Amino acid sequence: MLNRVVLIGRLTRDPELKTTASGKSVVDFSIAVQKRIKPAEGPDADFFRITAWEKTAEFVANYLHKGRLVSVDGRLQSRKYTTTDGQNREVVEIVADSVQSLDRPREDAAGGGAEPVGVAAGSTSAPSADEYDPFADE
Repeated sequence: MLNRVVLIGRLTRDPELKTTASGKSVVDFSIAVQKRIKPAEGPDADFFRITAWEKTAEFVANYLHKGRLVSVDGRLQSRKYTTTDGQNREVVEIVADSVQSLDRPREDAAGGGAEPVGVAAGSTSAPSADEYDPFADE
């Protein structure tokens, strides 16, 4: 069986690095992927939620920001959770195995130093879906 997703799009917001109770780094972000054929009505992009773990999460949080063009290679994950007000929800998200920057940072971006291109697959170690709920604060 195969569960593989490859997307190219722009970050819709600045990613924020978080740490789970067990000390694992995690970052949640979303990207906008332009549609090949723009519809007469409605948005001309699709939006995808992405979760990255460990070294990939640290790369995303340290080197990428809103508007950056990235390539995401990962897998689809579907899971259910209960909100703080008791509502049951189901989400489909992409768990990134690797994220690569496809453009250069703007001149006015903080840091100004050399930037790694991305973090390759196999460098993450994602805990179970029950350990972390990236949507709990929404």
